[in-house]
Amino acid sequence: MKMIIAIIGDHDNESVSQGLIQADFRVTRIASTGAFLRRGSSTLMIGVEDDKVDEAIQIIRERTTSTGEAGVKRATLFVLNIEHYSQI
Repeated sequence: MKMIIAIIGDHDNESVSQGLIQADFRVTRIASTGAFLRRGSSTLMIGVEDDKVDEAIQIIRERTTSTGEAGVKRATLFVLNIEHYSQI
């Protein structure tokens, strides 16, 4: 199992979250602030099976938009190995 941590702009949060949910991914959203200009960001935590990582990343890629500003990325993604997972 993997954990995708996706840091995206607030303006893309709804589109990305809905795309992931429609594809049967579970998404946890954390409001966050970052970068030099303190833009509003959303951090999405997505737990996925190993064979679904590329599908989730593709949805994020398709649903994020460019700000039009040079040097500003649409998203920052981290894909982490998960050793153990349980729900209580």
